[in-house]
Order: sequence, then structure tokens, then C-alpha cells
Amino acid sequence: MSEEIQTRPAVRIICLDGDERVLLMQWRDTESGRVFWEPPGGGIEGEETPIEAARRELDEETGLDAAAIGDRSIPVERDSSWLGQRFKKTEPFFLARYQGRPEVSPNGFTPEENETFVAFGWHRLDEIGRLDELEPPDLLDAITALLRGEQGPAFDGG
Repeated sequence: MSEEIQTRPAVRIICLDGDERVLLMQWRDTESGRVFWEPPGGGIEGEETPIEAARRELDEETGLDAAAIGDRSIPVERDSSWLGQRFKKTEPFFLARYQGRPEVSPNGFTPEENETFVAFGWHRLDEIGRLDELEPPDLLDAITALLRGEQGPAFDGG
């Protein structure tokens, strides 16, 4: 029997504080037990544009000012499993910069997120490469590309 692959559109946001630390969220898959770190983000709903979804997800998951998200992204290939489903897709990763170290205070976790969220943390680039589990595994490459100014398509602010 072949495994069904999900392609639900989603976005991620690389958040940098004033010391160039990256905000990562830690999650635990309640079916597999896997614990991993990934940038904030999530699914694109209805007729949302990717930038609209990025702003909504950032507010829901972190409470950070969504106006800090730039209108350009880079495409990142994802092949991952979550709660017994395999997802294979390309997600836009956006960049958001903040002064100092803003306080993270989720505003709208779903019941599933409340059950699977473990922690958040601000990490230096050299620390990210030493984290046990990253999603996607080449996350550091995506962050580096965004910091170098590589760009994919611009998205209308909506």
C-alpha cells in the first residue's frame, strides 16, 4: 500500500532578534514521539496569500509584530511527517527582523498546537547546526540564503 502524500500549502517565518538570533519553536509529534525545532508558521487558509498567512501564523504562534515580515521569500522544499501524515511540498520562507529580543507570547494556538508545543527559543546560527532535530533538516541553508538576500517572488501585502 502506498503512503498518501499531503500537499497542504504552508509558510514559515525566520525571525531574527537584534543579536541575529533565530526564533525556533519546538514541537512533539504525539504519534511518532519525534521532537524537533522549526520556524514559526503554518498552513495557508482559504484565499489567503502567502504573506497574509505568514502574518496570521506569526501572530497566532508568537504574538510578534507581523509588520516586521518582509514581502519577499525563498522557496524551501519540505518532506516531513506530522501526526501520521507525510507532507511533501515547497513552502515560502519569509524573513522578519526585530530590535532587541521581543517577548514571545502565543495568541492563538489551536487545540492540536496546545497538545504538541514544547518550547520556543532564540538561537545563534552556530547553535542551530547543533540542535538534535531540525525541520527542515537543511534549515540553516534556508536561513543563510535569506540573510544573503536571496529572493523568490514578491507577494502582494493583501
